[in-house]
Formats: sequence, C-alpha cells, structure tokens
Amino acid sequence: MIQPADKLEPVIRVVDLTKSFGETRVLRGVNLEVYPGETMVIMGGSGCGKSTLLRHMIGSLTPDSGRVEMFGHDICSVSLGQLDEIRKRFGVLFQSGALLNSLTVGENVALPLKEHRQLDAATIDIIVRIKLNLVSMRHAIDRMPAEISGGMKKRAGLARAIALDPEVLFYDEPSAGLDPVTSTQIDQLMMDLSGKLGVTTLVVTHEMDSAFRIADRMCMLDAGVILKVGPRSEFEAIRDGEPTGDETTDLIRQFLRGDASGPLTRRQVGVEFEADILQAGER
Repeated sequence: MIQPADKLEPVIRVVDLTKSFGETRVLRGVNLEVYPGETMVIMGGSGCGKSTLLRHMIGSLTPDSGRVEMFGHDICSVSLGQLDEIRKRFGVLFQSGALLNSLTVGENVALPLKEHRQLDAATIDIIVRIKLNLVSMRHAIDRMPAEISGGMKKRAGLARAIALDPEVLFYDEPSAGLDPVTSTQIDQLMMDLSGKLGVTTLVVTHEMDSAFRIADRMCMLDAGVILKVGPRSEFEAIRDGEPTGDETTDLIRQFLRGDASGPLTRRQVGVEFEADILQAGER
C-alpha cells in the first residue's frame, strides 16, 4: 500500500459532511481522506451512519452541508452527466450482490459493458469470462442468480463491479450473511483483487474479523461522528490493550472486542431507560 505520508492527493476527500433524515442527525461533520492504493475500512455499530456515508461517496445521496470529492471533483455539485462519467471509474459491491434475477450471471456482468462500452458481442463475452475467472465464477456463467449461493452471488456481483476496470472499489458489508469460511474467502478475494488490479478499496463493515484481515487503515464511526482514523496497528493496540479510562478510547476498545459491558452498553441502557420513563410520564 502507498502510505499517505508520501504526500499523494487523496482519491476521495469527505469534508464537513452532515446529513439528517427528519429530526434524526445521521452524519455530524464527517471528515475523511482515502489515498490511492490503500484499503480503508469504515466500521461502527448498526445505525452509526456508515452506510449513509457510503451512499454519499457513490453519489446516491446529497448532503445537507459539506461535500464529497472524488478524483478531484465535488460530486455533490457536478452535473448528472459528469457524475455518470465519475461513476464509470468506480465499482460497488452491494450487501446482497444486487444481481438482476432475470439475467444469467454472465449477462449481469456484461450489463455495464453493454451500457458504457462500444464493444462487439464477442469481445464482451471474452471480458465477462475474464472477470468471472478473477472471482472463480467462470463455471457459473450461464446460471441464474436463484441457482447459486449467497457467497457466489457476492462473487458474481464483484465480477460485475470490476467489469469496467474501476480505479476505486466500494464494498457494503461484504461479509454480511455469510458463514465464516465463505466470509474469509471473500476477504481473501478482496485482497487479491486489490493487489492484482491496484485499486483503491473502501469497505463498510461491522465484522471485526474481516476488518482486521483486510484493512490498511481503519475509521471508527459512532453516532455520525468519526472517533478515530489510523493504521490497523493502532486499532490492534487499542483492541489488545487494557481499559484506559478515556471514554472514546474505551468505547472503541469495547466495539473492537465485542465486550458485553463498557461505554457503548452503558449509553444504550441509559438512553432506553430515560426514554421509557419519559413515555410513562406522558401516559
């Protein structure tokens, strides 16, 4: 991995990003930089805002304030035509694989090539087979999504995500719903592709085993706020160390370890109890 210390310009820059849905503030001034060739893992508990952050990065949500820059362009202010051109430079693997059920695996992978490249059918077929071979799915080219397992759907979705030779790959909970062995295989595949293709990788997950396998740098998000960004080694030190008495560090430590008690659970219990009392008083 190329380290940020090399003074490279970030591929992705998130600046003071805020987002609310109704009265719920989901992102509260998020700042983050992702550098060429690295694997950045964004982690946090359910509802912390990590998937919302990802959706802003791929241009499917517009922030209330702040901006997201990719390849030097503010994707929040460019035209739809310019955004479409930027989107051709990155690929996304969604949680379920998001395959079209009416198309075969091969047809799913071919779809972005047919939409965005002026290629003849024979050339597209060759490219599809190459991409499927990269994810060990060439044997399933003629199968329908209903005929393959969850792990195979994710592999096929990944083949489609790399069909246009992207510079950046986004993964939304790539290990969700998979057994431990398949999850490890997907992690290994992600690392292999990063090495072979030289892409910048951003992964959103709450699976800690996966996060520590694949990350170069890690970002901890909590209640819409980034608590810490740093090399994997710094998070390993927090995970393996003793409680410090610092609320933020100990909260990160509890999440990384999956401990049943700590700042996260104390806060959850307090909020639930307070809400219950307030509701009782209104009856």
